[in-house]
Amino acid sequence: MPEALEIERHRAAIARTDLSRPVRLAIEWAILNPDTTFFDYGCGYGGDVQRVKNLGYTSAGWDPYYHPDVPRTPADVVNLGYVLNVIEDSEERRQSLRQAWELTGKILIVAAQILINAPSKTQLAYNDGIVTRRNTFQKYYEQEELKTYIDEVLNVDAVPIALGVYFVFRDEAEKESYKAIRFFSTTSTPRVRIPVKRFEDYQEQLQPLMAFFTKRGRLPVKGELENEQELLSEFGNFRRAFGVVLQATDEEEWDAIAYRRSLDIQVYLALTHFDRRPAWQKLAPEMRHDIKAFFSSYEEACLVADQKLFSLGKPEVIQTACEKSKIGKHTRGALYVHVSALAALDPILRICEGCASRTIGRVDEATLIKYHTDKPQISYLSYPEFDTDPHPALKASIGIDLKTLFITHRDYETRANPPILHRKETFITSSYPRYEEFAKLTQQEQELGLLNQKSDIGTREGWEKCLAAHRVEIRGHQVYPIQES
Repeated sequence: MPEALEIERHRAAIARTDLSRPVRLAIEWAILNPDTTFFDYGCGYGGDVQRVKNLGYTSAGWDPYYHPDVPRTPADVVNLGYVLNVIEDSEERRQSLRQAWELTGKILIVAAQILINAPSKTQLAYNDGIVTRRNTFQKYYEQEELKTYIDEVLNVDAVPIALGVYFVFRDEAEKESYKAIRFFSTTSTPRVRIPVKRFEDYQEQLQPLMAFFTKRGRLPVKGELENEQELLSEFGNFRRAFGVVLQATDEEEWDAIAYRRSLDIQVYLALTHFDRRPAWQKLAPEMRHDIKAFFSSYEEACLVADQKLFSLGKPEVIQTACEKSKIGKHTRGALYVHVSALAALDPILRICEGCASRTIGRVDEATLIKYHTDKPQISYLSYPEFDTDPHPALKASIGIDLKTLFITHRDYETRANPPILHRKETFITSSYPRYEEFAKLTQQEQELGLLNQKSDIGTREGWEKCLAAHRVEIRGHQVYPIQES
């Protein structure tokens, strides 16, 4: 390598038309919100700084080339987005990470390029990375390598959000609350079934209590409800107040919410086994109250969770859970489930998927989760037109080997004859907004014999040939005969 080679880092800056992926994820998870301040460390052209400012947030940024005169000021949320990749000096790279962390009041966002497919052999090796054609340096990380690097340099436990994106929390309890929320089931408040005058008289005051139980699966403790004093002065305690709610609603629906919430906690605790499982005192107060409500002790909760986790070591456990699942499409070697149905699955399957997502975070644009029953692997499949196209094409897939954590990526977007989906209603639950529409289309296709030749209709071209042979076409989610011209 010639010593005179000079890396032009500033040429790695990207001119974006929208928020960068890590900042967008921070907003989606409410990490970055109107009540937080934002600083972009190594902001390049400053696109994220301006767009965050346009949202009404307090926002600033510094860049050694484009904005060198802006003071580096502390902020609640600091973004170090795709900076580590472009620094060719390993010690300077570590310093940049430390300096960004020093500015961080609450959460540091770290994003870096992840190696999924190996870089081209024609690229020039330089230090621990490569030199691109634009004379910029790029250091590609393995997903786990990036976490290890952040953890070791900062002495932290970075949380994966997506491929190449990590959040680093200052507060341990806030970190654990965030990790737990990712495994919360989404539930709706049971509807009023019986018109009871006493409930109707207090319905407005009881709404916060109902919303709380829907979210946590339990009654609140002192200090957790905004209108606490109002309810306690009227009913004496929360249990009596909730008794009025039960007069007008189905108690079994509330019991189901509590049960699902207890399963959520088991999934969360099972996955903390891989990291530094938090001490009881390090859990957020609301999580401690949750565990007290559903388990006899923290130790018992962890024991139950670990038993489920350790059972995954037996291949037949996953296979049996997949076979018994009433949700998802079953094939010879896999179970396919829509991402919206994940929380409704058996906890064993949720923990299995969690073993993948704890490493790579949630996969952007993932539509289906594929549980492989013949090998320890989870795959995430992207079908961007799942809702609108009656037979959507596969755009991309990401697979993770649960033993080696090796990640593979396949791109189908440019294929002339991509794989497509049939029987979309089998991937989702009956509560999915367009479930009935999908099911009616499948029924039509079955009655016309369109789905008989499974091996022939799995691709776009094969399906089009089938439709032509039956002289029908699909518009929207309905089958129509082709009119003779």
